[in-house]
Amino acid sequence: MSRNNPLRYAIALLIALLGVLIAYAALTTPGLSPLLWAAAAVVLAGVVAAASVQIADQWEKALVLRLGRFSGLRGPGVFAIVPLIDTVAYWIDLRTITTSFRAEKTLTRDTVPVDVEAVLFWRVRDPERAALEVEDYRSAISWAAQTALREVIGKSDLANMLEGRERLDAELQRIIDVRTEQWGIHVSSVEIRDILIPRELQDAMSMQAQAERERQARVILGDSELQVAKKFEEAARTYQDNPTALHLRAMNMLYEGLKEKATLVLVPASVLDTMNLGTTLGLSALAKTVTEDNGNRRGTPAGDETANPPAAGEPGVP
Repeated sequence: MSRNNPLRYAIALLIALLGVLIAYAALTTPGLSPLLWAAAAVVLAGVVAAASVQIADQWEKALVLRLGRFSGLRGPGVFAIVPLIDTVAYWIDLRTITTSFRAEKTLTRDTVPVDVEAVLFWRVRDPERAALEVEDYRSAISWAAQTALREVIGKSDLANMLEGRERLDAELQRIIDVRTEQWGIHVSSVEIRDILIPRELQDAMSMQAQAERERQARVILGDSELQVAKKFEEAARTYQDNPTALHLRAMNMLYEGLKEKATLVLVPASVLDTMNLGTTLGLSALAKTVTEDNGNRRGTPAGDETANPPAAGEPGVP
């Protein structure tokens, strides 16, 4: 793999200029014609120097082959090779590399077709093995990741995949790392980006979730009614043992009802008898008192009968 190297071009240019100057001097000065061979040698040395000087970046290694056999790793920095004998076969990047991969229409264990997208973080630990043990380690990692992803999907249920992505990430990392370890490559982590399911299944799952929420709401409502009923039962026992408390509670409920905007309250006579509130005239007086209190709060004079006219047949009853 060849790459641009500004340093060797600069060296070749300087040596070529030196050769041109020597050749010019040999041609323009009598008796210096033998220097033409020196100029040619200088130009040839410039070509050799340009072909031998190489530069590797800080994050990479150069794998050198000598006559087809592994010679060693060079770099980072400036290094030299023997032209026509040594060749730089690979420039190995030692940084962490990200590779995205996906599995389409893969069936889970419960026969649900899903599309899964994931990303792989890996780096080369052994450049020699990465270059010599596999033809193209980048493509090999991509295919190994896709195969492992399909294998994990086939062994998992859809519910487990949606709820336990961390477990799937760890399982994928373990499987891929075992396969790529022999190539001198270490897998740092695997992260599942998205799990896509068919539209029809999404609608069914949404309906199922909605039905589950409705069921929980009904259960909560039933529990609330049961608690209210228990409280009423306890209150009934209290009122049963204490009739005075029951009468006071009934009077308070009637008073609260008269305080509202309603101008007419119908109370059965049997209820009045059980409450010991007296006759209907006594109830009317109570209602009038409450009405006058409400009128005073609103700014209406207590004796103003036009604000709350009495009902027909019962003077003083609001």
